[in-house]
Amino acid sequence: MTSATSIVQGTNSKPASSGRLVKFFSSLENGDGELFIGYPIIASPSPEGSFPIDAVWVSPSKGIVVFDLIEGSDVSGFEERQDDLANKLESRLKNYKELMNRRDLVVTIHTISFAPGLASTDFTDESEYSLVNEDSLPTALNEFSWDKGNLTYYRLTLSALQNISTIRKSKARRSITKLNSRGAKLKKLEDSISTLDNSQNKAVIETVQGVQRIRGLAGSGKTIVLALKAAYLHSQHPEWQIAVTFNTRALKGQLKRLIDTFLIQTGNGSDWEQQIKILNAWGAPGGGERDGIYHQFCRSVDAPYFDFPSATRNFNSGNVFDAVCKNALTHSHKAKKLYDVILVDEAQDFPSSFLRLCYEILDDPKRLVYAYDELQNLSGTSVATPEEIFGNHPDGAPRVTFPAPTPDKPRSDIILDICYRNSRPVLVTAHSLGFGIYRQPPANRKTGLVQMFGESRLWREIGYEAKEGDLQDGSNVVLQRTPAASPEFLEEQFQIDDLIQFIVFKNEEEQSNWVVNEIKKNLQQEELSYDDIVVINPDPLTTREKVGSIRKKLLESEINSHLAGVDTDPDIFFKSDIPSITFTGIYRAKGNEAGMVYIINAQDCNSTSANLATLRNRLFTAITRSKAWVRVLGIGAGMQSLIDEYKSLQSKNYELHFRYPTQAEREQMSIVHRDISPAERNQRNKEDKKFVELLENIKAGKLEEEKITALKESLGLFTNA
Repeated sequence: MTSATSIVQGTNSKPASSGRLVKFFSSLENGDGELFIGYPIIASPSPEGSFPIDAVWVSPSKGIVVFDLIEGSDVSGFEERQDDLANKLESRLKNYKELMNRRDLVVTIHTISFAPGLASTDFTDESEYSLVNEDSLPTALNEFSWDKGNLTYYRLTLSALQNISTIRKSKARRSITKLNSRGAKLKKLEDSISTLDNSQNKAVIETVQGVQRIRGLAGSGKTIVLALKAAYLHSQHPEWQIAVTFNTRALKGQLKRLIDTFLIQTGNGSDWEQQIKILNAWGAPGGGERDGIYHQFCRSVDAPYFDFPSATRNFNSGNVFDAVCKNALTHSHKAKKLYDVILVDEAQDFPSSFLRLCYEILDDPKRLVYAYDELQNLSGTSVATPEEIFGNHPDGAPRVTFPAPTPDKPRSDIILDICYRNSRPVLVTAHSLGFGIYRQPPANRKTGLVQMFGESRLWREIGYEAKEGDLQDGSNVVLQRTPAASPEFLEEQFQIDDLIQFIVFKNEEEQSNWVVNEIKKNLQQEELSYDDIVVINPDPLTTREKVGSIRKKLLESEINSHLAGVDTDPDIFFKSDIPSITFTGIYRAKGNEAGMVYIINAQDCNSTSANLATLRNRLFTAITRSKAWVRVLGIGAGMQSLIDEYKSLQSKNYELHFRYPTQAEREQMSIVHRDISPAERNQRNKEDKKFVELLENIKAGKLEEEKITALKESLGLFTNA
């Protein structure tokens, strides 16, 4: 049986010969295996540290074919380079017992120098060192074989070469004494997901000479991919200036750890911070940790800089960061190159103007990578298309488009559809509540849906399939997670009723006592560690007040806790110096994860106010912080309504049953449930207050009869007899 070679296009310093090699393999008949351009990077004990490979083909029938790529016609030293490649690769692979038969490596390593610029080469298998051009390459490859090759050894070889596979490992070793404790289950789960899958590997490596977009669910590995992409690009191009930016400051420590781990594993040392800057998006004067992309842009183009207080005073806008970025972009004609690459995490929380600002300070070919999850947008707005974000050339053609993928080109638009953080029940619960799939329709509405993707194909792209019906406007559909997108091992050792629990309380005191008792049990009986537990309050404005009683009760039981970003540096989420339970608002929770997540006051996400889409996105984001267990807790009727929605989902076996809304209905949803500006909110509060006063005056008999009659007539409460 024959199959095409899968090509993963990374980057190296040899674009011409790399392009010709890709062209050859993309048209190769009877090809198999995977071709990596610019990967892997081999850690070497020698003084020079890392040893990059130009290209490598891993084939079940050939073994490993390592390419020494030659630009131009100067082939001097190719024999020595082939020896180095073979020796260092063999030394690396011998660390893997599964690839060894006693003292011998079971995988065959071939080396070849590919110089497409040579007018002619006469390949002969009598030569120990292969030097070929495009004409002689097929003959050379046909001579290679792997006697012991099979699919098992092939997969083990791929795994060994993909040296970013251990990045997900748990930060600290667990002490487990009970085989079936929560701690034991969490350790087993973490061990199972410690390797990156093939799609994530490709997303790290594939490098576009231009703008690249990475989309994925919460828990699909976007932040990990982005951090490793920065590290990978640095290892390939140590001279490049690379910036990584983000919205949630608590992500900074995680990004640093991931980059540092990758570069140490690949022999690139720990002095990378000279070339890779992990920066805030906004930033402020003072340099160092205070600096940010927007501040650097203003400084480089001599535009006025606004901090948050001055921006609030100067711009009448619901999104002052958008306003200051747009103001700075009026000076973009003076923009200078500041970076070779910029990577943006959590792009769904940034205005388009910020992405445009990043684009302007990149020199051609404008290497900008931005990653996002549409449903984690806490402001209720959608991420614009690349054509909308980056604008047009003078001739009207868009500056950025994402072409359809082809086998011989790296992808500009990458979708990570496999969720490794959340089990199927947890993820579907988050989507069900986030969209309002089983929400009871209000009296004057036909649907309880809060929001919906504008393009129905997105459901398939994020790992759902239609079990019944069609994903078309106005059609009834039943959606379920595919086994590939939600691996079964994420839930197979858990009881669903334990993975997710919704609980309503009479008051905050009852809720606080329950949370405290559960956390004590987690720590003292169930072998969870302090950083396995996170308590989230969805409303960022009330978090400090709402978590106070729980924290006080924990302290009385000698359990330390901290409010992320308040009791700690803004860049700290989990404390590493002392054991401490993390309490957080929703914004600082983004990008982080924990084994046990407690969501308190969830009723705040079920308001009847205009910004219901934003509130439901907060609940979605909070639920998807959980690697295992989630407890959704709240008070009163609003919480009971959420429980009713969850019970409906349970009764449907965690499938989504709904009628896909038409475009007109989706537009109506965005109007009804949209976020509103502070000015609008204040005006509504005033109107609500006046309405309450009017009702009280009517009840108290303080309103004249004529005014009551006029009010009834204006509301149509009278009919002709």
